[in-house]
Amino acid sequence: MAKLNVGDKAPAFSLSGQDGKKVSLSDFKGKKLLLYFYPKADTPGCTKQACSIKDASKELKKLGASAVGISPDEPGKQRKFDEKYSLGFPLLSDPDNKVAKAYGAWGEKSMYGKTYEGIIRSSFVIDGKGKIVHATYKVKPLDTVPNATEVLG
Repeated sequence: MAKLNVGDKAPAFSLSGQDGKKVSLSDFKGKKLLLYFYPKADTPGCTKQACSIKDASKELKKLGASAVGISPDEPGKQRKFDEKYSLGFPLLSDPDNKVAKAYGAWGEKSMYGKTYEGIIRSSFVIDGKGKIVHATYKVKPLDTVPNATEVLG
């Protein structure tokens, strides 16, 4: 998949969240957004990443930004993940990976010598006009917030 670059228009999306409500990119018009893609709810790396975002929620809010996570998990699994860690931000379900592909966050990966397709952990900062102002592919879970706050600050 083609990667997005600074200045690119963020691909539109409308996906179901952990509470069953649709969340769309257009809901954040005029606001900054930290959008991140993670492989699987309630796994070690994804938990570190989500909890670091939860822990930074006040700082993100001061910087005028909201956070949204996207994975292939179904809304019910997202809800359990949110409840277990009291995350408090939208976790969206992208079961067919259409949105991940549009953002270049789906592609070839390898583990233990096997190659497969999957989510490439990625994060994006999107401005109020829907433009990408920061994009990181293969982001380390604990680098998501520092990368975003550096750009937002």
